[in-house]
Amino acid sequence: MPPKISEQPVIVVIPARFQSTRLANKLLLPLAGKPLILHTLEQAKKAANVLRVIVATDDDAIFQTIKSSGSEVVMTSASHQSGSDRIAEVAETLPENSIIVNVQGDEPLISPQTIEKAVAAILHDDSIEMTTTCEMLYDAKDVLSADVVKIVTDEYGFALYFSRSPIPFPREVVRQHGTLENALREDPNLISIYRKHTGLYVYRREFLLKYTKFKRTNLEKTEMLEQLRALENGAKIKVVEVSEIAIGVDTREDYERVKAIIEAQKI
Repeated sequence: MPPKISEQPVIVVIPARFQSTRLANKLLLPLAGKPLILHTLEQAKKAANVLRVIVATDDDAIFQTIKSSGSEVVMTSASHQSGSDRIAEVAETLPENSIIVNVQGDEPLISPQTIEKAVAAILHDDSIEMTTTCEMLYDAKDVLSADVVKIVTDEYGFALYFSRSPIPFPREVVRQHGTLENALREDPNLISIYRKHTGLYVYRREFLLKYTKFKRTNLEKTEMLEQLRALENGAKIKVVEVSEIAIGVDTREDYERVKAIIEAQKI
């Protein structure tokens, strides 16, 4: 049975920044006849426990694209340094006690079930102020890649740390094989200890507004991961492991891969 709409309004806000360092104008690239951002928007709307979906952008072309599609869009400041900061600007105008979902604009294959699971976790426990998602890793290259963020959690499923480095570090196995790369090649089961952090966040509105007013922290600036700001300020982030694979479009290779999937599935 699909999850029901909560008494608390659950609102997805998709940050859609125009600038992209590795793939220019990626959110407006065509996928099966429509811009990439519209696929993300439509997937988010399919989540059964979501009431509204809003795109937050700093670009007129993206604004007009969303407006022409008949969906909600808000023009935000171009000075925001993170997606959460952009979303907070929109959250200021939303109802008190709302649940705010941050869905990355460059994930046109985002699963509605992933959104539903992350939202359900925060709705079922009033003490949780923020949730996020992770998935298993299957490729040793991803463990070693700084572009793939790894996450470790405590025994209760709360985040201990996020890093671009391979965490945890299997010391004894690496000693045996010389390097982590060798260890992963010689012992394929080793990859099972790693989890990829996927960029979906769910916040209680009041926590989001508080969190985004904190100064950027040293770890956040070092790793360039905004969620570390929350951890460094004592926040507990519940991590929900999902089985649906998320593919963010950061490079031309990512785009071609997603394009092939969407065209094959006729999404």
